[in-house]
Parts: sequence; structure tokens; C-alpha cells
Amino acid sequence: MATGKTSKNKRPVSIAAGVGAAATADSPESPPDAAFPVVGIGASAGGLAAFEAFFSGMPAGGEPGMAFVLVQHLAPDHKSLLTDLIRRYTPMQVFEVDDGMVVQPDCVYIIPPNHDMAFLNGTLQLLEPSSPRGQRLPIDFFFRSLAQDLGQRAIGIVLSGTGSDGSQGVRAIKGSGGMVMVQSPDSTEFDGMPLSAIATGLVDYQLPPAEMPARLAAFAKHAFGQTRVPAAVETPLAETTLKKIFVLLRSQTGHDFSQYKPSTINRRVERRMAVHQIDLLESYVRFLQQTPAEVEALFRDLLIGVTNFFRDPDAFKVLEEHVLPKLFANKPVGSAIRVWCAGCSTGEEAYSIAILLRECMERLKQHYAVQIFATDIDSRAIATARAGIYPASIAADISPERLARHFSADADGSTYRVHKSLRDMLVFSEHDIIKDPPFSRLDLLTCRNVLIYLNVSLQKKIIPLFHYALQPGGVLFLGTSEGVGEFSESFAVLDRKAKIYQRKHFAPTRERGGVGRLLPPMAAMEPMPAPRAGGQRPASPAKLPMRELTEQALLRQLAPTSALVNEQGDIYYLYGRTGMFLEPAPGEPGTSNILKMAREGLRRELAKALKKSASNRETVRCPGLRVKTNGHFTFTDLTVCPVPVPTGACLYLAILEDAPEPEAPTQAAAQPGTPGTAGTPETETDAEIRISELLAELRSKDEALRSAQEELDISTQELKSSIEEMQSVNEELQSTNEEMETSKEELQSVNEELNTVNIELQTKVADLSRANNDMNNLLAGTGIGTVFVDHDLRILRFTPAASAIINLIQGDIGRPVSHIVSNMVGYDSLSADVREVLDSLTPKAVDVRTTNGKWHTMRILPYRTLDNVIEGAVISFIDITEAVQIREQLHKANEHLRLAVVVRDAHDAITVQDLSGRTLAWNPGAERMYGWTEAEALQMNVRQRIPEPLRDKALATLRQLSQSEVIEPYLTERLNKKGSVMSVSIVSTALLDESGEIYAIATTERTMAGEAR
Repeated sequence: MATGKTSKNKRPVSIAAGVGAAATADSPESPPDAAFPVVGIGASAGGLAAFEAFFSGMPAGGEPGMAFVLVQHLAPDHKSLLTDLIRRYTPMQVFEVDDGMVVQPDCVYIIPPNHDMAFLNGTLQLLEPSSPRGQRLPIDFFFRSLAQDLGQRAIGIVLSGTGSDGSQGVRAIKGSGGMVMVQSPDSTEFDGMPLSAIATGLVDYQLPPAEMPARLAAFAKHAFGQTRVPAAVETPLAETTLKKIFVLLRSQTGHDFSQYKPSTINRRVERRMAVHQIDLLESYVRFLQQTPAEVEALFRDLLIGVTNFFRDPDAFKVLEEHVLPKLFANKPVGSAIRVWCAGCSTGEEAYSIAILLRECMERLKQHYAVQIFATDIDSRAIATARAGIYPASIAADISPERLARHFSADADGSTYRVHKSLRDMLVFSEHDIIKDPPFSRLDLLTCRNVLIYLNVSLQKKIIPLFHYALQPGGVLFLGTSEGVGEFSESFAVLDRKAKIYQRKHFAPTRERGGVGRLLPPMAAMEPMPAPRAGGQRPASPAKLPMRELTEQALLRQLAPTSALVNEQGDIYYLYGRTGMFLEPAPGEPGTSNILKMAREGLRRELAKALKKSASNRETVRCPGLRVKTNGHFTFTDLTVCPVPVPTGACLYLAILEDAPEPEAPTQAAAQPGTPGTAGTPETETDAEIRISELLAELRSKDEALRSAQEELDISTQELKSSIEEMQSVNEELQSTNEEMETSKEELQSVNEELNTVNIELQTKVADLSRANNDMNNLLAGTGIGTVFVDHDLRILRFTPAASAIINLIQGDIGRPVSHIVSNMVGYDSLSADVREVLDSLTPKAVDVRTTNGKWHTMRILPYRTLDNVIEGAVISFIDITEAVQIREQLHKANEHLRLAVVVRDAHDAITVQDLSGRTLAWNPGAERMYGWTEAEALQMNVRQRIPEPLRDKALATLRQLSQSEVIEPYLTERLNKKGSVMSVSIVSTALLDESGEIYAIATTERTMAGEAR
């Protein structure tokens, strides 16, 4: 998308400056001023991924300054998870809408299930759905209310989805001056809604969802963030620059917008500048010159028509009940009713008028030749109208009865097609009411919501044009914001509120202007050619079509009366005065078959000639036919020739030319007795015989023909009966088909809702799967064995750690826990304890030991759901082996502590030494007895306390203890710190470790009576 650049020394200038007064309060382009734009985002199937990409793509940091309202097709009976899911992807506050909630910027609002939602005065209003499930269009409904309330600050975004919901809302937003984005079809999961919106031709951006936020922020900053110059300040430069835009538009499209209302032009041009981020009007003019596609886009923007079927229902009701019946009452049965829908846009209004006319004829039970001319200057809109295909969202504007009678749903249910019988009533064509000649002799002229975009001077030229186009008594139907202005003398008011007027039979003098008043408004800007020297006439502005003029003059003078028909005689076109040869057939009015309308003397030969020409594909001539016309006979030459058509079929041209009458017999020949001419009796007899034979043959052929005609009539009646039966069957089939189409639409809508629910559930399943994996890893990481059982004590689930305590494998799931062999020693009441917990709902804990020597605390708890329902029990095994060991060690330590107290308080010397003799313990009694402190003694070996002669005997005693031999108390000698020898009584005890091996020797030593030596 191109971007305009702004010079540093220039300030952005608003186009509104200097090009006219601002729009009036009742102008369709004067929405209430909102403080911030509101972005409506519509989605259906596949919308969750698009929402995720959209909000993940929001620029980091800062606040967008906009509010976002999400409208998705949700299942009415299913709680939506969309609010929780969106919170993951945006730091903005996310709300599910409550009725009357005030919209704030930088927040996200999500429609709740089973509601329609509208935007009104800055609040979100919730309504009960009025349409049955399968026919609801919540996106269109919200977009329309957003456009009506915010105008140019309304922004619509259409994301992935099936169907066509949102396309009518796109028209409303664009019609109010807003901006529209659509997800690019190649990035969608379902492209129905994006393609339907793109088909309107009104989309500003087609982007993947991740790229939308940046472009949206740039647009909002440019469109709503700049300081605008007050409209009252006139800027001649801006006015001159706008004229350049008008010239570019006229040169490329052929249409002049210079006399459109300035407010209309300003808003459209400013919006296009905002789309391309162009600040200066001069830069935009250069961009238009360099980009022809932008000229076309601006042209389409200027032609945006907010239209729909039966827009302004009250006005159409007045037209239906009070105007059309009088229109038909003043016409003879079978006459023509001429209608012109000027500015028909995409044809909704024209088809609405056709529906009303058709229903009025059905109520009157009379037939009229209705001709509806629908015109517009937008070729794309006319192409849409001609196709007669509209999105399914039109069901919101048309009653179910009319929708079933006049439309048929396509196979996929996303569009409706106008029935051929209704389509045949209208002729669509491109036409500019400003420069092209109007239709004439009209009974009804509708031009709704066109004049409001034109300035007053142009309206003063168009209203008299409409007066000229209408025949006396004709009806003019205008928009609710329009009127005839100062031409009230030319029109009588039929309904002031509905803006329905009737042409008076006279026109004041001031209406009668020259032809110049119908010229295009900018014609005066072009210089007129200067007159030639010598008083010659100025050259003709265009070469006259001499060939066409000559051919038309020859046709008027020489071409005979003729009729273009098909093989069955149905008339396609008549040329010349055919009244001498054709007359209306008795019976039903509106017969257009030449064989039924042919006069006496022509019918039989015409039928034979048409049949022969159709069979042989050759020209057949029947000269001198005697045709009865108004009591006398006319002689005619008939020629029937085939006329090939490009489609491969063949039509036939029946040419009727006047033939000279045969010459009458001379008077001499008529008088008997004239010499040389008197007939003999023989000749007269032969002539009479010949005449009798011819008459008899004629009567025979006449009888045969009459018999064949009667048989044909009988066959025709039988055929009519068969046709009526087939029509009846066809109507039944059509009714069944319509019911099936309705069911299909409902199923499609339900499918979309189920798809949305499915995506939400898939996301929830993924979350649950992730949480389940986290829980499994958590349980496995803690090493806690857990077994889940139901009320029947059948195993539901277990963790890997539990299989080391109870011999479990995956195949044991579903088996009673009592059937499983456990590794627990001395504990066999597991089933009974679980049953006791289920009965009493009181947890139970037991310490158990397994065969591998490990200890576990087994806890049995009731299994409670979130609804506080008991659905089984949970058995958990917590490894307490280390705790048990610590407990035993503490027990031993306590015993040792108690022993140490005894040793400390004992009067005897108590020592501990290892097998090498190193002192390990030394109590206070030993310190008193020998004189060494504990610190000194722990650095000594027992050898140092044994006298030299006794050391070998002491070593022998030590070996006996190491071999677990029992040694009785014995007397020996020991040295004290002073070196004196002391007589002592020693009791030696071997100390064993956990494996039963001796690791130290404890001695209790007591001095004997006597002194040390």
C-alpha cells in the first residue's frame, strides 16, 4: 500500500477547510463524536486461531487507544471459553459482555452465547435473538449498530468463517465513513465470510490477522490523531486541489462530482488519505495521477450506497397499502406500468419495488405489463443487481414468506438467488441522472437517498427532470431525508413522512428551462470553440452518424410489417403496424403467439409456412393471401425466413407485405352474347362439374381439418391437465426443497457453532493434556506411590512408584486390588482398610515394610470430586525408610547418651581403644586415676600406659578379644602420668559394629589396695 510523505515545513491540512459548510445535523454523514474508535471483529468457524494471531500481533508496549468488540457465532447452549482463551494473548482487560456495559478504550469485549448485541451511545446492549437458530446474523446486526452510532469512527474486521454474515454490516460501516479490514482468504481456515465481504468491493485492507494490528494502529493514528483545521476557515488552495481531483475522476470514469455536497467529498477523500497515510491533499493528487487504481477506488468510495431490501419499512408499507393500489386502479387491465428506480445501487430497492408490484397484482387477480427500469452509474453495482445473487444475511430484511416465494437458496446456503419470474420484471442499465436523458411516461419513479449527496443547485435541476419523466398522476418516491424543495407547486404530497409525492398535471413556467439545464455541471468550465472567420458556422462537436440516419430513414420508408417469432410462434419482436394482420386472441390477456393472433385467411398459411421453414431451414413464400380485416379483405404476400442467433437456436422472421389485388374481368367478357366470347353449353357444364368437385374436395378437407383441430384441442386439454398436475407436483417439490434448504441452513449454522465449540474444546483438551503431563511428572518426581480405586476397589490408575510396593502392571487396571500380590511384609488387610475408609470417610495411615527392607507410610483417603462426591479412594505410599533409620539411630544415640552419662559419673576409669591401641574415649574417672586429661589421653596409645614387661601379655589379651574370646576380669599393672606403676583390676569388653565385627575394646579399670610403686 502506497504511503504519502509530508514536507517538514508544512502542517497537515484538513480537506474540510474551505470547501463548504459542514454537514447538517440530519446528514447521514454526521455521526456523534466519539472519543475513540471502536473495532468490531466478526468471526465464525476458524475464528479462534485468527483471534490468537490478531492479538498476538498487537504492537508491544503502549496502548492502542481503541476498544475491541468480538462477535463470534457461538453455540447458544454451551458456555463459551473464548474469554479465558483471549486473555492468554493480550495484556488488555478482557470481558464477557453484560447488558449495558460501558465501552472503554484498551479493553476487549466478547459477546456471550445466545444473544444479539448492539452498540448504543457508548454502551453494549444485549438482546434476545429474534431469528431462529441457523438464520441469525449477529455480526451484521452489530456492525450496523456500530456504524449508526459511531459513523467514521466505526471499524469493522471480518475474519475466518463460513456463510456471508458481516457483508451487509460492511456496507453500513463504509456508508457511514468507517474503515473495513478482511482476513486474506489464503490465510483462513474457512473463507466464506471473507470472500463475501470482499465481493462487496468495499474492503480497504486484505491482510493476515497477524499483520492487521500494525496497519490498524497506523490508520487510527493518521485518521483520528491529527489536529484538524476548523471547517469555517476557508482555504482556496484546498478548493482548487479538490477541483483537480474532480478532473481526474471525470477523465477516468466519465462522471462529474463537482456538484456533490462538500461534506460528502471531504469525508471520502480524507478517509482514502488515511488508508494510505497521506497527510497533504497535494500529495494525494499526485498519488491519484500516478495510481489509476486509486482513482477507481475513490470513485467506488464516493458511490457507496447504504441499501438493503425494504429499507425504511414504514415508508414501503405506505407505498404498498396506499399508493400502489391506486396506481393500478387508474390503469386498464393488461396495460403497461412503467417504473424507474434511479440510483438503484446493487438492486435491493428495485427488487423490493418489484415484489410489492407483483404482490399487488396477485391481490387484485389482474395482470399488467410491468416494466421496471433500474439504473445506477456504478457498473459493479449494476452487475451485482443483474446477477440477482445476494448473501444469506438478507434474511434479516425480508420476511420468511417473501424469501421463500421470491428467492431460492444456493447449494451451500450462503447466498440467495432472485427467482427468474421476478428478475424478468426488471431491466438494469448504467445511467447518470445528471447527464443522461431520463425515462419518460413513468407511473412510479423512486430515487431514494441520492439527492442528499448532491448540492442544492443540482437538486433544483433534477427535480424538474423527474417531473418531466413522470406522466400526469405519476408517483415520486424519495428518501426519508429528501424532498422536492421549492417545487411543491409541481407535486402533491401523498405522504409527508414517507416522502411520497404525486405529479401534478401542470408545470409552472419556472420549471421550463432550456436544454442547457440538463448539461453536466462542469460543462461550463470547458471553453466553447471560437467562431470561424467569415461568419462560418462552428464545426460540429462530433461527426454525425450519417450511415445510421440513412438506414433508419430507409427502414421507415421501405421495411414491411414483420414479426420475429420462434418455432412455436411466440412473438419476440414486432416491427411496423401489425393491426391489419394480427388481433388479440380471445381468452387470457397478454397472449403473444402469432398463430393465435393471426386474422382469418392468414392463420392456416402462416402455420404451414412456419412449420415448413422450421423443418427445412429455408425461406417459404406464400403470395396473394386473402386476409379478412374489419369486414373487408386485404391481399398479402407472406414470407417466412429463418434467422440464426449466436446461441445456436433459430428464430423466424414473418414478413407481411401488401399485394396488388387480382385484375377484375373486363366488362365485355362479363356480358353474354359478345361475339367470340359466349360460352358453349359444354364449356359451362364442364366448369360446373369442376367447381362441384373442388367444392366437395374443399368440404372434405375442411371436415378433415376440423376433425384434426378437434383432436388437437382434446390433446391440448389433456396436455394442459398434465401440465397442471406437473405444476402441482413441482410446487410440492419446490416446497419440499425450500424446507430442505431451510434445514440445511440450520444445520450449517449448527455446524459452525459446533466447529467453534470444537476448537474451544480442543484448546481445553490440550490444556488438560499439558496439565495431566505436568501432574504425572510431578507424581513421578516426588517418588510417592499412588493407587486410585473405585467403590468396588477396582484399580483405576497408579503411579510408577506404586508398582514397587504392589506388583502392578498396566493390564491390572480394572482388576480388584485384592487380586494383586503385594510386597508388604506382615500386612494383609489392605482391602479391609480401604473399605473401612469408604464407609467411614475417615482417612487412615499405616507404616508398612516391604520385602526389600524399605519402610513406607500408607495413607488411605476418600477420592472427592469438585462437586464433593465420593467416587473411590486414594492409596498413597510415602517412603519413610530414611526416617526410620534416623529414628533407630536416634534411639541408639539416646542409649549411648545414657551410657555416656553413666560412664561420666562412674568412679572407675573407663576407656575405649581401637584394635591398634589408640585411645578413643577417656572418662573423668580415668583422668583422676591416671592424671592425664581427656585431650592428652586421646593422643596416646595404650602401650604408653603399660609397663614394658607387661606389654606382650597385654597384646595377647587384645588378640583374644579380637577373636571374640571371653576374658575374665584380671589384675595387671598400669603407669600413671607421674610414671608410677599402679595395680589395677581390668574388665575388658569387645565392641561390635552392625556386621558383628569387633571394632573397639572398652575397659573398666579400678585401682587395687596399695600405693603405686
